[in-house]
Amino acid sequence: MQKILSKLRKAIEDYNMIEEGDKIAVALSGGKDSVTLLYALKNLQIFYPKKFELIAITVNPGFDGFDTKILKNIAKDVGVELVIAPSDIKAIVFDVRKEKNPCSLCANLRRGILNSVAKEYECNKIALGHNEDDVLETFLLNLIYAGNLSTFAPMSYMDRSDMTLIRPLIYTPEKMTRSFVKKNNIEIMPKVCPMDGVSKREYATELLKSFELQYKHSRANLIGAIKRANINGWKEIK
Repeated sequence: MQKILSKLRKAIEDYNMIEEGDKIAVALSGGKDSVTLLYALKNLQIFYPKKFELIAITVNPGFDGFDTKILKNIAKDVGVELVIAPSDIKAIVFDVRKEKNPCSLCANLRRGILNSVAKEYECNKIALGHNEDDVLETFLLNLIYAGNLSTFAPMSYMDRSDMTLIRPLIYTPEKMTRSFVKKNNIEIMPKVCPMDGVSKREYATELLKSFELQYKHSRANLIGAIKRANINGWKEIK
């Protein structure tokens, strides 16, 4: 946890993600990244000079096998309030719309519900569990399939909902979150979405791995390039 906390705190301070008096909703899907983020922010809360509140919000997409007991156990262990928002996302995306590329619509529906619930509980920020691998994979996907240089921002403000999104794990490699839940015997949500393992992101994952096998500094160089180009709010830290 100390290594994760170090990377998490650096990301938070590099981009001023947390301010005094913030109430932060952690988007808890039950996967390794969101679970690690919740534990890390709770640990940070103990000693961080800027005081902030935490709750966890889960959007239940309606997939078979989505086990809310796992989420409740995690929230209880961490010591935070958990809000579970029901939804018809699975029915809308897969049964009604029968989307061939459902990930975008699913993400938009989740985001809308998450924002509404966060506002209802008087949160001003939502913390998402995107890790360093997600940053790089998104960059590669946009480069290859869309022909542009972009990835998601470390922090972004949404005018319509008056909500700020923060991504404190952007410096944390996926292997660290995987190791954390394994070493601590934390039960996480099983993969329940039919798109798991078959999306374009899987291709980006393998591509990133191949880069690292050929050149060990490829990951750091990609992150450096994103910062130097000031892509989507990223900046080179002096």
